Amino acid sequence: MLKLSCNVADKLQSFAFFSRSYSSDPVQNRRTVSSVSCSQLRKPDPMRATVSADQGSVIQAETGLGTLADRLRLGSLTEDGLSYKEKFIVRSYEVGSNKTATVETIANLLQEVGCNHAQSVGFSTDGFATTPTMRKLHLIWVTARMHIEIYKYPAWGDVVEIETWCQSEGRIGTRRDWILKDIATGEVTGRATSKWVMMNQDTRRLQKVSDDVRDEYLVFCPQEPRLAFPEENNRSLKKIPKLEDPAQYSMIGLKPRRADLDMNQHVNNVTYIGWVLESIPQEIVDTHELQVITLDYRRECQQDDVVDSLTTSEIGGTNGSATSGHNDSQFLHLLRLSGNGQEINRGTTLWRKKSSR
Repeated sequence: MLKLSCNVADKLQSFAFFSRSYSSDPVQNRRTVSSVSCSQLRKPDPMRATVSADQGSVIQAETGLGTLADRLRLGSLTEDGLSYKEKFIVRSYEVGSNKTATVETIANLLQEVGCNHAQSVGFSTDGFATTPTMRKLHLIWVTARMHIEIYKYPAWGDVVEIETWCQSEGRIGTRRDWILKDIATGEVTGRATSKWVMMNQDTRRLQKVSDDVRDEYLVFCPQEPRLAFPEENNRSLKKIPKLEDPAQYSMIGLKPRRADLDMNQHVNNVTYIGWVLESIPQEIVDTHELQVITLDYRRECQQDDVVDSLTTSEIGGTNGSATSGHNDSQFLHLLRLSGNGQEINRGTTLWRKKSSR
């Protein structure tokens, strides 16, 4: 039982302190704190680090309460250390005209909590979530597939909690899943899953995940498979066919902005979502809201590339956790280079009729 006699600032600082925990044991991946005083909160301890001689790298480094970002971030590993939860407030600049978060906002938050999870277990702090062996070999993770389902969009000022975890995905990559909840109600408002493959940062070629790399991150993964979409034949598993010309709708000549580039100097994954939605017909945007989006990433897009966004209506029912009704609309999408037609991205979206407010 924690008892503190502090002023308001100290209480806020102590809350931030306990909202984030680091493991002193990479296998158990958790730490139990029984008590702390206000003086300890004000005066961080000297740097402490646990070094793995086998890996020849620092698994964990902790400077007192951590960085200012660590203290203010409302995220921490779960008690078993095998997943990570973080809370976010939906800001005014993250919502659209209907005052609810955009799907790009949701995708950005998924990306953020995934990076923070990786940092909380001692992986790289450069945003790439690379293990020590990966950094030595100049390897990075790149997205192969992203699948997001939103059951209820959070509104401006709502607080959403996102839980994430990762696990092995065959011999060629890894999988990361998310569950979104409304803090006020405890309601699950969305789920997402993704597949990631390993790429050599210098050659830009894909590479199999070695046993050394796998051993480094598996200790932080659930021992038994845990899936955000456990249903059989769910939409996240559905193969996406390639859209062939002629497309019903198109937006030609999209160009990446400087702000669209990520830390790896290629177009950020979330930018593709915006490009896909650019060719959705306006009458759908006016009367429907996006429920499901699935994207397969085929190649990198650079700053000087020019992109065409193509969309065609899909006819027929859906399978899995998203239920199709007479008010639902489905679309098939393709992003390609304007010059040579090379495929960048293919995807599908499912839209539900907006509810009357």
